[in-house]
Amino acid sequence: MAENGLASRLYNGEAGLNIVGRRKVWFGVAGVLILVAILSFALRGFSLGIEFAGGNSFQVPASVGTLDDAEREVNSALAAENTGIEVATAQKVGGPGGDSYELRTAQLSAEQTNAVKTKIAEDLNIDPSQISGNQVSEAWGSQVTERAVLGLVIFIALVMVYLILRFEWRMAVAAVSSLFMNLILTAGIYSLVGFEVTPSTIIGFLTILGFALYDVVVVFDKVQENTRGITANNNMTYGEAANLAVNQSLMRSLNTSVVALLPVGGLLFIGAGLLGAGTLKDLGLVLFVGMAVAFLTSILVATPLLALLKNYDPRIQAHNKRVQARRGASGRGEATGKVAPTPVSGDAADVIDPESAALAGAAPKVGSRPAGKRPTGARGGRPGGGGNRPGGAKRR
Repeated sequence: MAENGLASRLYNGEAGLNIVGRRKVWFGVAGVLILVAILSFALRGFSLGIEFAGGNSFQVPASVGTLDDAEREVNSALAAENTGIEVATAQKVGGPGGDSYELRTAQLSAEQTNAVKTKIAEDLNIDPSQISGNQVSEAWGSQVTERAVLGLVIFIALVMVYLILRFEWRMAVAAVSSLFMNLILTAGIYSLVGFEVTPSTIIGFLTILGFALYDVVVVFDKVQENTRGITANNNMTYGEAANLAVNQSLMRSLNTSVVALLPVGGLLFIGAGLLGAGTLKDLGLVLFVGMAVAFLTSILVATPLLALLKNYDPRIQAHNKRVQARRGASGRGEATGKVAPTPVSGDAADVIDPESAALAGAAPKVGSRPAGKRPTGARGGRPGGGGNRPGGAKRR
């Protein structure tokens, strides 16, 4: 009985999940999430680090106490100098000289920075030279953003060229649309939750694009294999063949995503959470969120969108009609004499229910491949007769 469980059927690509046929549901959910993300961009914006918003950072030795102690002392020094600001973020960082606490604030003038450093050293009873203060202009963050946008445009252009040469333009459009959705949803999560955006976050965004593209290419490669020469037979529609490819590659995509998320999760939860390596948090967070979203978009968005685009192709439209006509004729008893099942229309026509397909004697089971016309005759050749017959004379 265990062999017939969902996990076993997923592993063998025989689960028969109707993913492509329910594309309206996935597109509706995706549209709502994108709308929420866009509204969050407009209303909440992003929590920008000092590299993008500008600001100051103070580093004090970890020997002064806990991170909370250091933050409390810095806030006290800021209040004593009447700066009107407080510590924005605080984290523990490592370095050649030992661990230290990095505390970031909004922009301060040079006089205020020196006064705050002196006050912190006085309160903590340490030498002022042990406290380092850095001032970051928002112009540096603007340069990083410009370079990141330029890198994104070049990456998308190269991806489009590769996918068009490797597959076709419809697959390129579906893959790039999935990539953009991945970026929008990941950025939306950052905006809604209030995660800080740093240069490490930008690097992570560009990194997850490669992972998302790999997952989409794996699925599309299987789609291409299942749909090669599909118009030469009337066994299944393009949507059914694409849905079969998703089922066959679903477990592989899931395994790849889990294996990729495990080390990233360790980097985020163990390295940044338990060990206090704050510099790993920004990169680990965007990778973890982006990879999880990439798995969902590659399965629920890319392939259903591809099937939708292919259904506008006149050749595919004509092929789908022939498949439905053949099943309708078979169901009416013209070919088998069996009772016709309930007609299927709309999105459900892309992926026929296995039981109804079995009654119609037309749609193949999950795991099978499209097949051409079967030759006639006892051995796949010409009908019997002709040639030398037992006991007969040869023809002259």
